[in-house]
Amino acid sequence: MITLGIDTANQPLAIGVMKDENILGQLQINKRKNHSVRLMPAIDQLFLAIEIEPAAVDRIVVSDGPGSYTGLRIGVTTAKTLAYTLKKELVGVSSLQVLAANCVHIKGLLVPLIDARRKNVYAGVYRQTKGNLETVLEDVHISITELLEQLASFSEPILFLGTDAQKFTTEIMKALPNAKINRIAAWNLPNGATVAALGTKRKPVKDIQNFLPRYLKKVEAEEKWLETHTPGDESYVEKI
Repeated sequence: MITLGIDTANQPLAIGVMKDENILGQLQINKRKNHSVRLMPAIDQLFLAIEIEPAAVDRIVVSDGPGSYTGLRIGVTTAKTLAYTLKKELVGVSSLQVLAANCVHIKGLLVPLIDARRKNVYAGVYRQTKGNLETVLEDVHISITELLEQLASFSEPILFLGTDAQKFTTEIMKALPNAKINRIAAWNLPNGATVAALGTKRKPVKDIQNFLPRYLKKVEAEEKWLETHTPGDESYVEKI
């Protein structure tokens, strides 16, 4: 099976192509650019380099959140469009799990973080168990204080991951002095091949057109809209 992995959930852009368990190629850029402009040319460039036609892909995997609202929409929309037009399978994976999967040989708890502003974070807690990534605490939007309080109940070693983790060094060291903050640069960035690999273990979505990002938090415009409107059965986008 040939699988294309896409991650534009945050600043980095990462894509990768795998055939079964082998990496055919990948591309990773960690510089603030317009993903909407760069993503499709990057995919075309990778396909050209590995001499694969888009029609040869069997499954498309995309990081569906949490992360940047704009980044998630670009990645998910592109993946949906490719899956729908090429009639391929579509799978969504957690952008936090993608980071945790970088540390396959680390014992203890893996805690990838994304800064959600105002002392809040997007975080998940994972553990490597017999070569598989186990979810200990589901991805959540949470205050850094509350997250650290929850982690204090664990007796295992803890490793924080992600480029944003260092922003909370003071809070982490005060609450969990024995915890570690990852300093290996490659582990803090999403990897397109890892996205693809995680997606091979998931069932494809049944309804491609209605597949949506997992924001975990309402956008500011939606929060303000809800202050003056009563939620109904239809989605916020449909209301607007």
